[in-house]
Amino acid sequence: MRRTAVVTGASSGIGEATARRLAGEGYEVVAGARRRDRLDKLAAEVPSITPVTLDVTSQESVDALAGALDRCDVLVNNAGGALGLEPVSGARLDDWQRMYDTNVLGSLRMTQALLPRLIESGDGVLVMLTSTAGLVSYEGGGGYCAAKHAQTSMVETLRLELVGQPVRIVEIAPGMVRSEGFAVTRFRGDEAAAARVYEGVPDPLTSDDVADAIAWTVTRPAHVNVDRMVIRPRAQAAQHRIHRVGG
Repeated sequence: MRRTAVVTGASSGIGEATARRLAGEGYEVVAGARRRDRLDKLAAEVPSITPVTLDVTSQESVDALAGALDRCDVLVNNAGGALGLEPVSGARLDDWQRMYDTNVLGSLRMTQALLPRLIESGDGVLVMLTSTAGLVSYEGGGGYCAAKHAQTSMVETLRLELVGQPVRIVEIAPGMVRSEGFAVTRFRGDEAAAARVYEGVPDPLTSDDVADAIAWTVTRPAHVNVDRMVIRPRAQAAQHRIHRVGG
């Protein structure tokens, strides 16, 4: 029986690229997201992808997905995102709430729902898509950094709690990725402001680059756990040290 991978936030960006890549690696992929029209288009292009309407902030939605699965060998907790760049003193509480609900509690819901299946598989892999923002904070990123730090803490705790169980716990922490919609969402639809984030940066990471990293970690032998992979473009030495050209 073919192994099954569940990818959240799979309607665009890193999630979509990961669903495509894992399908190419031979997995039956369950692609979950809220935008069902985009998932249907994806599934029409890749027959081994099954689209499922999913809202990770809804326990009912998560439970429905889990109840429909015969098995789960890989879970990629990718759904998340950033909202706003205001300082902590001027942050919007609803932005912080949404970031925590999606990035942290969404990952918790999915993990709790599918962990029994991952254990039953005999070689389960749980991948948490965090960020370098979960390792180093920066001005204007208080809410997003807090959410990503929480995910990093969840990964580290899970690894301790599940030692001895047949489940590998992997954290993928990308730096600057030019993925569809991420910066536009952060800047509340302001495409010009989103474009300035990447202005002059030679070759920021793409969604395919991150999907490639995810695929590599989940296809290692069962005894090999990649605890954390930090992946950045060559132009980014650190959160605050980015090489830009032109302008």
